[in-house]
Amino acid sequence: MKKIAFAMEKFSRYAGGAESYAVALATTLIENGWDVHLYGETWDNEPKEAVFHKIHVPTFLPAWLKLLLFAWKHKKMVRQEHYDVIMGFGNTIYMNVYQSHGGVHQFSTARKVYSEKNALRRIIKRILIFLSIKYWTRAWIEATPFRLKPKPIIIAIAQMIKDDMELFFHTKPGTIKIIYNGVDTNRYNNSLHSRLRGQLRKQWGVRENDTVFLFVSYDLKKKGIEPLIEAAASLKKSGNEDFKIIIVGGQLYRSLGKIIAKLDINDKIVFTGRVKSTEEVYANGDVFVLPTYYDACSLVVIEAMACGLPAITTIYNGAAGIIDDGVNGYIISHPPKPSDLANKLRSLMDDSLREKMSEQASRAGQKYSTEKNHKEMIRILNEATPIS
Repeated sequence: MKKIAFAMEKFSRYAGGAESYAVALATTLIENGWDVHLYGETWDNEPKEAVFHKIHVPTFLPAWLKLLLFAWKHKKMVRQEHYDVIMGFGNTIYMNVYQSHGGVHQFSTARKVYSEKNALRRIIKRILIFLSIKYWTRAWIEATPFRLKPKPIIIAIAQMIKDDMELFFHTKPGTIKIIYNGVDTNRYNNSLHSRLRGQLRKQWGVRENDTVFLFVSYDLKKKGIEPLIEAAASLKKSGNEDFKIIIVGGQLYRSLGKIIAKLDINDKIVFTGRVKSTEEVYANGDVFVLPTYYDACSLVVIEAMACGLPAITTIYNGAAGIIDDGVNGYIISHPPKPSDLANKLRSLMDDSLREKMSEQASRAGQKYSTEKNHKEMIRILNEATPIS
């Protein structure tokens, strides 16, 4: 039986991102006979067969010191036991397998700053970030896998992340492996359309000929909601009235409300808030739109495509790597330009084009299953050289 240790501040199936991914992968490893140990601050008791090792980090400490203390304590604790694999997801300095779900921190931070439209405010934000001890602490920790000897197996969750790592850390081409994020294709597929479509569209006030553009995120601003609203206003102004923008997850914030009122686009926007079933949301949408300023590899894009929705996202979303531009979706520039986005939305209001792209989107999305992801991960974990 192989023994593996995961390290992360929080393990939770319901947290999303790396937190839920680690729980899902741990579950699959246990099913395949692995002895799984979790090192973190909190755990939701899943999977129940795992062994949890609590890392105590005082909450009153400054953020940068908490990062350092967690990484140092984790190293000290795991060295007291023997593990075949020690896998780090970010805030660790001792591992033989590394998989970052956040990409290169310096690049992600720089790209997200563009969500602030005011140039002066962007400059101020950059200065404050540069002066932050937390920023430099995270950067030092993040660079650890690239300076360790022997170097751990490094896994990127998208081609974009691999390219960023090679550029920033000056790694040799071919030394970083790529395993794209995966989704539950038994849960997300185009059969949802026939089973769940109809009722939600009525609740949203969608007319028979309307095209529904879905936006799913809790962090509206950094995922590009403002350029999407501006693009929608451009559509309406040019006489294209048969559409709705459905915003799922996040709540309307004050400055966004002002933009919607100023552009007179309120009748085309629906905020659903949190939902219990994203499957039903995808089943009632027509196109998925996420003009994000940065995403390592957005799962919602893959989920939506697996359900048959053509996707529109930016070049700085790792999930753009599964999009064949103009075939199963569109890839737009960064920062997202409302005019470019409006053109893409307009083209997908054509029923025949959207139907063709929908079929291609489903084929592409179905290739990236959780099952495939876990099989590839287990293969790589088995290749790991025991840490010295």
